[in-house]
Amino acid sequence: MSEKDAAAGLVEFVRACPSAFHAAAEISRRLDASGFTHLPEGGAWRMEPGGRYYTTRNNSSVVAFKVGSELDSYHFQMAAAHGDSPSYKVKTVPELEGPDGYLRLDVEAYGGALDYTWFDRPLGLAGRVLVREGSRVESRLVHLDRDVCLIPSVAIHFDRTRGLSPQLNRAVDLVPMLSAGALGRGAFERMVANEAGVEPTDVLGHDLYLVVRNEPRVWGEAGEFVSGGRLDDLQCAYAALEAFLAAENEHDVSVLACFDNEEVGSGTKQGARSTLLADALRRTSAALGRSYDEHLRALAGSMLVSCDNAHAVHPNHPEGHDSANRCRINGGLAIKEAANQHYCTDAFSRAVILAILDRAGVPHQVFANRSDMAGGSTLGNLSNAQVSVHAIDVGLPQLAMHSAYETAGARDTELGIAGLRAFFDTNVVIDGANAADLR
Repeated sequence: MSEKDAAAGLVEFVRACPSAFHAAAEISRRLDASGFTHLPEGGAWRMEPGGRYYTTRNNSSVVAFKVGSELDSYHFQMAAAHGDSPSYKVKTVPELEGPDGYLRLDVEAYGGALDYTWFDRPLGLAGRVLVREGSRVESRLVHLDRDVCLIPSVAIHFDRTRGLSPQLNRAVDLVPMLSAGALGRGAFERMVANEAGVEPTDVLGHDLYLVVRNEPRVWGEAGEFVSGGRLDDLQCAYAALEAFLAAENEHDVSVLACFDNEEVGSGTKQGARSTLLADALRRTSAALGRSYDEHLRALAGSMLVSCDNAHAVHPNHPEGHDSANRCRINGGLAIKEAANQHYCTDAFSRAVILAILDRAGVPHQVFANRSDMAGGSTLGNLSNAQVSVHAIDVGLPQLAMHSAYETAGARDTELGIAGLRAFFDTNVVIDGANAADLR
């Protein structure tokens, strides 16, 4: 895939994924189009060598499998990303009336959003709605793909200090404006019900999030940048998906996972800390006729690449980054490492990935936080708490992480796809923590 095609593909993927529910649906749609068979968690699993399968949980997380036709060294090679992003979730009782005729939405922050970046932007809504359909309760995807509301900032004239360096109260300042008087109580419920195709009284619950309406795009005189909402972590999710679909490895079970709820700690039934991946891998082994002992032996020889975007060095504040272990936009995948083990990279997993990337001629970088900064965490260690395998954290460099509108490198999507495909294409035969044979 060319750099231009990869960047354009990312833009389309971001457009199709305004929420984690939509991300799971879009990934599922692409898997269906590629000949994968859906295996519901509540059904019997039947697999065979050479088959392609996937399962979902909560309609917001996906795990997919490509079973090799030979499986002469039975193990799993996995890449994991996440489909959720920081936003603001609409509360169960959604409307706030007043003052002076205004109708506002009662929302709560989801994840560590960079609050001030959400001001003065047209916003839509996306997620799922649970509706009554006769004697059934059904889940429906909704995307109000239009300018529905906006969070207005306070004019600088009312508080000049606060306007230049805002100290925000999420219960006061981060409240979207829905109407100035034309709409009254119940307007939100009617709007959502209409989108779901039911009466307001048949809407029983919803998981709805604010969505920035600014379109994702490739930009710059030289076309170097891509900007949009939710690049963390849709850029890595897209790169991992494309690599997974394009790769060919008949000797392993290749696995792609896209989890929900990373931005709030992953401690949900569909998060990376849940049993989802462990359950799916165990059921795969059983469906392929492998014993529990064979399954544990397979895990001992398996590897996970955790893919979550990294912090590119900031052009205006390079002092926030480590002087040596820093990554830049359009430099390729960054291998992330932390002594406190917030990243799961160690010398063994680093060496294996470096050897694969170097052999494939794919550029790569390093990232570590400044030694006086704690930094964040991601999927790798959380997944490893349930599925103990060799693992490494990587990410594509970006600026303005957790902003309503983030920026990354237009070239990095193609480099990410190339690097992850090289991993999936390579048959990694692991001997404990002593050696790995790259075939």
